[in-house]
Amino acid sequence: MRSSMSRKGNSLDNGMMESFFGTLKTEMFYGFEKEFTSLETLKTAISEYINYYNTKRIKLTLKGLSPVQYRTQSLT
Repeated sequence: MRSSMSRKGNSLDNGMMESFFGTLKTEMFYGFEKEFTSLETLKTAISEYINYYNTKRIKLTLKGLSPVQYRTQSLT
């Protein structure tokens, strides 16, 4: 992931990342703020969440598939 710089006050420039980080905060952080005692622990947790988000998390808008399953279904 790479952060991008959009126009000030215009989240629509970066809507997909805004949506992802909103989901990440909702599903991963709320209620667990004190669990991350070091930066390394936080980095590991975020990396594991991104892996989960892409490979295991089912999305109804993708016909009940994970993003990786949806992208590779036409290749098989």
